[in-house]
Amino acid sequence: MSVIHLEQLCRPASVAVIGASNRAGSVGHIVLRNLVAAGFEGPIWAVNPRHDCIEGLPCVPSVEALPAAPDLAVICTPPATLPALIEALGARGTRAVIVITALERDADITPGIRQRCLDAARQHQLRILGPNCVGLLAPGARLNASFAHAAGRPGPLAFVSQSGALCTAVLDWANARGIGFSHFVSLGDALDVDFGDLIDYLGHQHDTRAILLYIEAVMAPRKFLSAARAVARHKPIVLIKAGRNAAGARAAASHTGAITGGDDVFDAAVRRAGILRVDSIDALFEAVESLAHPRARPAGERLLIVTNGGGLGVLAADALAGAGGTLATLEAPLVAELDTLLPRTWSRANPLDIVGDADANRYARALEVIGRSDAWDALLVMLVPTALVDNAAVAHSVAAFAARTRRPLFAVWMGGPAVAAARTVLAGAGIPQFDTPTSAVRAWLQLVTYAHNQAALIETPPSRPARVPDAARARAVIDAALSSGRTALGELDTKTLLTAYGLPVVESVRVTTPEDARRAAARLGYPVVAKLVSPDVSHKSDVGGVQLDLPDADALDAALGRIDANLQRHRPDARHGGYTVQRMAPRAGAYELLLGLTRDPVFGPALVFGAGGTAVEVLRDTAVALPPLNAALARDLIERTRIARLLHGYRDRPGVAFDALIDALLDLSQLVVEHPQLVELDINPLLCDEHGVLALDARATVAGDPGPGLVIRPYPSELVTHVVLPDGTPLTIRPIRPEDEAMHRTFLERIAPEDLHFRFFRATNRLTHEFLAAFTQIDYDREMALIAVREAADGTAETLGVVRAVVDANNAGAEFAILVRSDCKGRGIGRVLMTGIIDYQRARGTGELHGDVLAHNHAMLAHCRALGFVLGDTRDGIVEVTMPLTRHHPGAA
Repeated sequence: MSVIHLEQLCRPASVAVIGASNRAGSVGHIVLRNLVAAGFEGPIWAVNPRHDCIEGLPCVPSVEALPAAPDLAVICTPPATLPALIEALGARGTRAVIVITALERDADITPGIRQRCLDAARQHQLRILGPNCVGLLAPGARLNASFAHAAGRPGPLAFVSQSGALCTAVLDWANARGIGFSHFVSLGDALDVDFGDLIDYLGHQHDTRAILLYIEAVMAPRKFLSAARAVARHKPIVLIKAGRNAAGARAAASHTGAITGGDDVFDAAVRRAGILRVDSIDALFEAVESLAHPRARPAGERLLIVTNGGGLGVLAADALAGAGGTLATLEAPLVAELDTLLPRTWSRANPLDIVGDADANRYARALEVIGRSDAWDALLVMLVPTALVDNAAVAHSVAAFAARTRRPLFAVWMGGPAVAAARTVLAGAGIPQFDTPTSAVRAWLQLVTYAHNQAALIETPPSRPARVPDAARARAVIDAALSSGRTALGELDTKTLLTAYGLPVVESVRVTTPEDARRAAARLGYPVVAKLVSPDVSHKSDVGGVQLDLPDADALDAALGRIDANLQRHRPDARHGGYTVQRMAPRAGAYELLLGLTRDPVFGPALVFGAGGTAVEVLRDTAVALPPLNAALARDLIERTRIARLLHGYRDRPGVAFDALIDALLDLSQLVVEHPQLVELDINPLLCDEHGVLALDARATVAGDPGPGLVIRPYPSELVTHVVLPDGTPLTIRPIRPEDEAMHRTFLERIAPEDLHFRFFRATNRLTHEFLAAFTQIDYDREMALIAVREAADGTAETLGVVRAVVDANNAGAEFAILVRSDCKGRGIGRVLMTGIIDYQRARGTGELHGDVLAHNHAMLAHCRALGFVLGDTRDGIVEVTMPLTRHHPGAA
């Protein structure tokens, strides 16, 4: 999350080219020529000991000979020279370098060069873009610090790519279509500056309207997701990732691992961040065309199509249906009203074909009627040019309608030069326009997906009764396995983990002999199930190791014999560890589901839900989500599977107990969060019906070093404390949760207007869901909000105060704000909260805590002074208060 000195990288005041050259076609020559040709307004210096002048610019022999320290240096010299050059530039005061030079990975000729470059850069807080990159363009700043073959146009889009070849191709593609960029960045090998850094930086640039990414691999997933989740709330991020279809799936011991690929987990990650993923360059810019428009957020998914060509309308409707979109249905009153002004041959359905001779007046009158209807959420207006119609005049009619509606509107004017004037009109009105019906429909569906992702970012999960797991019991099972050298947990051990976290399981008994099996079955009650136990067999049913519905002891004896014979036939090499006996679950008609955990080499643990049973790998009906989950995320995970439609019930089959299913996912999520040694886990099948859920079979694997951990920080329960105020009132001080939205609304409603003004510096009376979500759904890696909660005897709770600190991307400082309920001031709540946030920020290594206080808020200023803050000068009626966190402060506990 570091943006330090990225301003000097992207908006330098001066640039030096190290390795500049007079040799035509060399990288050093092209970079210098591009800088000059772009019209860069600051000093440009060339460095090369063999020349005195290059491209009309004076050339110096070394970094030390430069007349001043350049903000940015572009290095085009051989690999062996890099560490010394970076050291020299850092010593001079340069803040950023672009390393064009390619470093071969693991090459013997450049041992340690990468690390030596990093060490030299970090010593001087110098940032490195590259190596092995094309460079960087900021057309609005007249900067072309690259060896790209073409310059970029200024515009509102930022493009960041790991592929240099794709950079040049996209630049050509965009220039041909008049698309411009605020920043155009080739990351290369991303030795230092990476996607997370640039997303953070670009998210705060006012000239960047949307961020486009081409990703081959994510190097710092936690930083990437944290930055993307923060920026995607207010600025569209659209990406393409190479490698959607892997050449082969990895070998996995679990069903979950076998049916879940790295791309599934990547999809889950970008969905969680609110990012839109597309599959082509065309789709990337189509998405931007619709997303970046002010009326971009649709209220629903229903598309209405208006056209003067029936075939064109059919193509659009086919594209929509083929992609699972929703065609708006015309209401009878709307059809009747349109009948009064359209020719008798109009379609009287959606697509709304208003006939080939439709002129500007007919379009305008139809749109006016349509605009009064609530039957649609977005409108696609299309035109096929004819000699009978002035298509530019039609465009003016559509533009006039667009000015009166806030619903998304798209246009397709088919043709080339004949519709150029009309397209200019549409562009001037800010109407997204596309070349074909298919591309317009694709852009609309991308907008729908983006809206879903954005809604999920701020959806408030329902409150859930506190469930306290037996974490120590689960830890003991895992520790025992690891200490004995085992990585595979059998059914009984895995079920112990599940019961410790509240997941219902069918009771199982492990036995070693048929006699023990009969005694266990007698105790459990017939009918029973008998299963093989073998450390060498992952899927027992594959070798005939599961025998169901055994009604009595004789049937049990015969089943055990079959298990032994089947094992000898299919896996004679496998060890026989006995059997498990469990009562046959009387759940006729219950659905067989899969709940699981897999571990991705980049994004760490991922939860899987879907259709279960023995055909799980054939059905492949699963969805993936990153932990931790809340109830809203768990429900979304369920709804993304095909089997979800059955779970809701159909015909005479009732729906399942969704609350119980969601609880099972939340319990599994908590188990995974609290026990990082878990590598894989299968619950298959999990029976689910209207009565609840029941785990029939389960297995897991563990490891002392399981690989990457959580990429989304879970709820920091370690920060929960309990205090007693001087007046004897007990309070819980804890981090805020998304589930606290309703309680936070009540809290703010009980704040006096004057206190709200002191907190927000303005009137705040619109407590919308979006406003409250911004304060309750926070990224604990970037922000902390501690609330003081008083719990009543009846179990209800209320917020009495909140303190919030938002850390900058470099962790150099955190800005705080505090608010105590107006009727609770003067009781010590503020001091308790401030002490908590000061201690927290000091523990995470933040440089300083600072805040803005209105000059006439004398009580707050006195409170800050007592805590040890330094009060600055008053500017525009505001006093900045600052506390360095590198020393003890008077308010520390």
